[in-house]
Amino acid sequence: MHRPQLKIQFLRHGQGLPVPQYQTSGASGMDLYAAVGEPVILQPGEIRCIPSGIAVEIEPGYEAQVRARSGLALKHGIGLVNAPGTIDADYRGEVGLIMINHGRLAFTVERGMRIAQMVIQPVCQAELVVQDELTATARAAGGFGHTGHD
Repeated sequence: MHRPQLKIQFLRHGQGLPVPQYQTSGASGMDLYAAVGEPVILQPGEIRCIPSGIAVEIEPGYEAQVRARSGLALKHGIGLVNAPGTIDADYRGEVGLIMINHGRLAFTVERGMRIAQMVIQPVCQAELVVQDELTATARAAGGFGHTGHD
């Protein structure tokens, strides 16, 4: 199995933070850390983009998916608005983490806190074919809840 290479650049405000890492040998996601200069308080319902302090170079044919950490979600209601967030192979800017507080209490993000995880996945780009009609199926255009299964 090919193990893609991920190049990481620490930005100035990310200096001194740990290198993203897998916490166990079976982990699929590596932890990302908050690169805030001072604590950021997320009020209930508030959305903020928290900097990670890193930029990445992803091998062509792969993407990075940024996901919430389950512990923060369970204990505090903290999630990522666009989870999973996609980082394309040709993006070279800072990895930003769009956090939301779904909880009932304010939550403080502190420098160096593990706030998200990043998973590297292969990407498949489809060949687009415009058609006048699509192949018929039993479901047809039936949408949400159409199959009768919850």
